[in-house]
Amino acid sequence: MSVDIPDSGTLLGFVPTAQYGDEIDADRPSDVPAGLGNAQQGARGGALHISAVLPALSAAIGTPVRTDVHVDAEGLRQRLGMPRAKSAIVVLVDGLGYWNLNMKLGYAPYMRSLMNEPLNQRPISTCSPSTTTAAMATFGTGTCPGLTGMAGYTQLNPRTGALSQLIQFRGAIHPEELQTEPTVFSLISDAGNRATSVGLTRFMASPLTRAALCGSDYIGHDDANKRVRIAADTAKEPGLTYLYMREIDKAGHAYGWHSDEWQVALERVDMRLGQLHRQVPKGTLIVVIADHGMATADQGDEARIDMALDPVLQQGVRLVGGEPRATMLYAQDGVDAESIAERWRARLGDRAWIRTKQQVIDCGLLGPMRPDVPEMLGDVFVYAARENTIVDTRSQTEGATRMPGVHGSQTMMEMDVPCLIDLVD
Repeated sequence: MSVDIPDSGTLLGFVPTAQYGDEIDADRPSDVPAGLGNAQQGARGGALHISAVLPALSAAIGTPVRTDVHVDAEGLRQRLGMPRAKSAIVVLVDGLGYWNLNMKLGYAPYMRSLMNEPLNQRPISTCSPSTTTAAMATFGTGTCPGLTGMAGYTQLNPRTGALSQLIQFRGAIHPEELQTEPTVFSLISDAGNRATSVGLTRFMASPLTRAALCGSDYIGHDDANKRVRIAADTAKEPGLTYLYMREIDKAGHAYGWHSDEWQVALERVDMRLGQLHRQVPKGTLIVVIADHGMATADQGDEARIDMALDPVLQQGVRLVGGEPRATMLYAQDGVDAESIAERWRARLGDRAWIRTKQQVIDCGLLGPMRPDVPEMLGDVFVYAARENTIVDTRSQTEGATRMPGVHGSQTMMEMDVPCLIDLVD
């Protein structure tokens, strides 16, 4: 049984803001402006959200935990359809969107076999912005960007008044000070069950690991096949293992997700997932997810919106944060955010969805929010539509503004991620 793939207009149309929590309000009206959405406007989020995966897995292995967003781990397990197991492995494949996978499924025999199951034919939603820094923290803590304080690739450090970058945490608040939510790994470990992470050696104590994924016993190795073997071996003991795979995201950014290089990366990841399936003990639960999907960037002058070339877009803007698909504009002192938003709406029309900070908070885009987070956020949020990007060559490198593969916005391509469930028998 195959998945029906919508047309490109639908896939690159905006979707309603995903809801946080164990349940969703199915009757909540869509917040997508007329003319910017797609044909699939149903409610999103709840259990079918990246924040719910680890809490659900905690229940699956018999150690249900609560987070500040999800309190019913057992209910999440049931709604996601995860079977109980003494040992589970969750694999996060960076950049492998649900629709990217389904359009290239012929190159991924292991994941294709899982997609034959009706349970695996529904995507879950990632967080917004649909980008690694925000999604990793949302996934690792089972909460949301509004509580983790990690709301994009770059954001304001209010202590310095300058932008900070949240992959290497350049210019940022220290990871443990910025992100204060306990991770699900630490909650599981504190409850007396095993929590293990397997990844590259250099990521063991990286700032992003410390912020989003701490609390587990980290095992590092620089050989990808060895990491799979290590993860499989950990499953011999009850508990939870986390395994990270990054090849697909790297290939997508460098070459685009339609490239031969992306296809090769998909084949390699699928091969290693198949190896994991064959090497784990019987009864192991494997769950394959991603942090975000990926869209193609149109490099034409109309679609590549460069602030450096447009004085109207520069007016009243002090700093430009976020990333090309999910940009945050920081207003100059005394400049009203709504005036900037109106100028941008008039200039860009249907090429972007533009909201003020207050509108973003009111619609729950970043979930519940701790008191100090709003000052880190831009005064205006600009989410690119279709294949558009928003760049600023005054401060960004040529390479950063011309990546063929991009993500961050609120479209199906970027927001929908797989949640493939495999109980090995």
